[in-house]
Amino acid sequence: MKHVRFSGKIVMVGMGSIGQGVLPLIFRHIDIDPERVVIVTADDRGRDVAEEYGVRFIEEPVTRENHAEMMRSLLGAGDFLLNLSVEVSSVALMELCQEVGALYLDTCIEPWPGGYTDPNLTYSQRSNYGLRETALAVKRRSAGGPTAVITHGANPGIVSYFVKRALLDIARDTGVAAETPKDRAGWAGLAQSLGVKTIHIAERDTQVCLTPKKPGEFVNTWSIDGFVSEGCQPAELGWGTHERHFPADGARHEAGSGSAIYLMRPGASTKVRTWTPLAGTIQGFLITHNEAISIADYYTVAGSDGAAAYRPTVHYAYHPCDDAVLSVHELAGRNWQQQTRQRLMVDEVVSGIDELGVLLMGHAKKAYWYGSRLTIDETRALVPHNNATSLQVTVGVLAGMIWAMENPKAGVVEPDEIDHERAFQIMTPYLGNLVGQYGDWTPLQDRGVLFPEDLDRDDPWQFKNFRVV
Repeated sequence: MKHVRFSGKIVMVGMGSIGQGVLPLIFRHIDIDPERVVIVTADDRGRDVAEEYGVRFIEEPVTRENHAEMMRSLLGAGDFLLNLSVEVSSVALMELCQEVGALYLDTCIEPWPGGYTDPNLTYSQRSNYGLRETALAVKRRSAGGPTAVITHGANPGIVSYFVKRALLDIARDTGVAAETPKDRAGWAGLAQSLGVKTIHIAERDTQVCLTPKKPGEFVNTWSIDGFVSEGCQPAELGWGTHERHFPADGARHEAGSGSAIYLMRPGASTKVRTWTPLAGTIQGFLITHNEAISIADYYTVAGSDGAAAYRPTVHYAYHPCDDAVLSVHELAGRNWQQQTRQRLMVDEVVSGIDELGVLLMGHAKKAYWYGSRLTIDETRALVPHNNATSLQVTVGVLAGMIWAMENPKAGVVEPDEIDHERAFQIMTPYLGNLVGQYGDWTPLQDRGVLFPEDLDRDDPWQFKNFRVV
C-alpha cells in the first residue's frame, strides 16, 4: 500500500547497502515519481540499482567545501533529504534543511572525515554523546521547523519502539496497571515503576556465505565503513542510577544531560555478556550507538533536586556474523588500521537470521527480550537488494520518512519521541517474527566455576557483571 503521497523531491546522499535496500521500499510505499528522486554519492556503488528504478545518479562526493552549494542546487522547500552517507556531517545537512525548509532523516549522526578518530579531539568530542549534543543544539533552535528525524534506522531507530512494546508487555504480565503513556514523563515513570535496571540492544547475526573471509579482508552484512568507524570510537553506555561500581577506565562527560559515560577504549575491543532467545548466552561487542544515550536520557526521572532519581543502564551488545567477528579480530591486530579489501554480504548470503531486539532486565520477571527475528529467506521473499540485517534498517528508514512526511513541522526528533504504534503499522510486514520472550538468565549464570571472578552477587544487574575482562 502507498502510505503517503509526496509532492516534493527526495535527494538521497549515499548509496551503500542501506541506500540500495531502501529504494524499492520507497517506491513501494511512498507515492512519488522516479524523476523526482536524485541520488548523490561518492562512488559507483548502487548505480545499477538506481538505473533499475529510473533514478538520477550523481557520482560526486559531498564535502565540507561543496555541500552547501550542491544541496541548495538540488533541494528546496518541501523536499526531503535522506542522508545515508558516511563522513558527511549530519549536523551540517540538518542545518541546511532547516534553512531551506526541507525534511530530513539520517540513521546516525556522522561527523566530517576524521571526526571519529582525530587525536586532536577529546574522547568526549569523538563520542556519540558529543555528536548527539551538537544535534540537540539544532533541536533547541528548530521547534516548529521542518521535521528532521535523526538516528532512525534499526538501532538507533526501531529498537526504541521495541523498548516501549516491551515495557507494556511487562506491565501487563506483572499485573501493573498501565495505560499507554502519552509523553516522556509517562514512559520514564512506567520503566521506573517496573524496576527496569538495564536495557541491552541484544543482537546476534548468524548469516553466512560460502566464501570464507580471507586475510586482509573485512567482511560484514552491512556498511563496513560505518561499522569500523563506530567500532573505533570509545565504547559508550547510558549510565544507570542503580550502578555502584564505576569502571576504572570510565569517564563522564563535562556537559549535557550526563545520561551516559564512555570507556577509554574502542567499542570493538570491549565485550559484554548478553542473551537472546535463539542464541542463548553470548558475548557481544559494546559498540557505541546513539540509542544507548537517547534511551537512557528519555527514561530518566528527575528528583526534587534536579538530579537523576532513576535511569536505566543502556548499551549495545552486538554479536555480528562470524566473518565480521574474524574481521574485527584482524582489525584490532592491525592496531585499528582498516583492511584494504571489503566484501559486503548481500546476494551471496546462503542462510542465517538476524535476531535483533531489546533485553530489559531487573524487573519482577527478571529478563524480557522483545524484537525481530528475520531470516535471509524471508527477506528475499519480501523485498530485493537486502539481506536480513539491512532490511531491519531500511524498513526503519522507511517508517521514519513516512512519519516525517505526515508530521512535517515537528523540528528535530529522535525515535524515542515518535508514535511507536504508527511506526509498527509500517514496519511489521518486514520484520519477520516479532517475538517477546522471558528468560531466567543473568550475567552471573555459571560464573566463578573455573576461575575466581570479582562479581557483585548482591545485584546481578551491575555493569561490572556484564563486562568481559
